[in-house]
Amino acid sequence: MAQRQIPQWVKSALELGPVIGFFVAYLWVKDEVFTFGGTEYDGFIVATAVFIPVILASMGILWWLTGHISRMQIVTAVLVVVFGGLTVWLNDDRFIKMKPTMVYSLLGGILAVGLLRGQSYLRVVMGELLPMEHEGWMILTKRMTGFFFLLAASNEIVWRTQSTEVWVYFETFVLTGATFFFFIAQAGVIQRYSTAEEDQP
Repeated sequence: MAQRQIPQWVKSALELGPVIGFFVAYLWVKDEVFTFGGTEYDGFIVATAVFIPVILASMGILWWLTGHISRMQIVTAVLVVVFGGLTVWLNDDRFIKMKPTMVYSLLGGILAVGLLRGQSYLRVVMGELLPMEHEGWMILTKRMTGFFFLLAASNEIVWRTQSTEVWVYFETFVLTGATFFFFIAQAGVIQRYSTAEEDQP
């Protein structure tokens, strides 16, 4: 199925909406305790339970509108279901807090394997969006590999040493913002090795 184009704001809303929704839900119920089936769940667990179907619904809408879901989005959704499900099932918030660590470690590991083989797996995913020379892709992939491992380590440090509320703010704003500014910082490499003009008819 060919990928259909949608307005960028719609795509961003579907991708970031569930994360912002989780943040708002957490602030709303963070001091509450809910009882289901004789078991008490704090607000964080309940917000996590709501987050799981919301992110799946968001991905479903994105696929329905565009006919396409990226590999990264699929991996993220699977890990949200697994770790979020364990969080709710075992009533233990550690699992969902570990999710970003697993996501970034997995992505960093995949890119690292490609680098060891002299390839840029990042190009496979983003090649159509950023036409660049091989050397440019290798530089960008090396930087992104290190960046992913840095985010994974940062998440581990924060969730193990800080309160749940601090982690929620960190996961919602710091990790998301860091990714945004990382790509802005790569503008020089992207421009230097761009082949966009060469690809034009």
